[in-house]
Amino acid sequence: MSRHEEIKNAYKYLGNEATFYDGMITCSTLPGKAVCRLVWNMGKAENTLYLERALSGIPEDFAGKLLEVPVGTGILTMPVYRALPKADITCLDYSPDMMARAKRRASENVKFVQGDVGKLPFPDESFDIVLSLNGFHAFPDKEAAYRETCRVLKKGGVFCGCFYIQGQNRRTDWFIDRLYTPKGFFTPPYETLDSLRSRLWKLYVQAAVETVEAMASFVCRK
Repeated sequence: MSRHEEIKNAYKYLGNEATFYDGMITCSTLPGKAVCRLVWNMGKAENTLYLERALSGIPEDFAGKLLEVPVGTGILTMPVYRALPKADITCLDYSPDMMARAKRRASENVKFVQGDVGKLPFPDESFDIVLSLNGFHAFPDKEAAYRETCRVLKKGGVFCGCFYIQGQNRRTDWFIDRLYTPKGFFTPPYETLDSLRSRLWKLYVQAAVETVEAMASFVCRK
């Protein structure tokens, strides 16, 4: 199964234990589709596109060490890891409840660690790939998160993922400002496209950033 198909079929592939969050992230349920369209101005095709770009930093034959932070419920990545049986996968999240769901979906090559992205419990240059899907817009200490994800990545390794950025869609920015931020779902300050590109180029020797509406997907090399 191609990476595109893994993302496209993630919701039904993982069975019945699906939360509202899962449906929204995969744009696969009626409530999820409504949120994607209303808040993010996206349908299924756009949602799949930005996720596919975010995951494009992981080779389809990857057999090295990968850190995912935060793992969330694992709705998107567990099918990917299942197709990489030779890879050594570590998934970290601050929320035990989120990780509990991801664990029930995981294959044998995946292990879990509860922890804080601002203080990762791993030595320098421990991983070949660091993946972060939909995390940085929620991290309270973004400076520490950028520093730590770079620190644990090997020289020549790949940092990839996606998150919300300001200034790409006025309606999305309104919802983030009036709902997501007050509710504590997201935590400011937020990057813009220019600020994200500038930051990543300072940390990495290569940095490709693409946007779909207000979601930025990136693949960087250290």
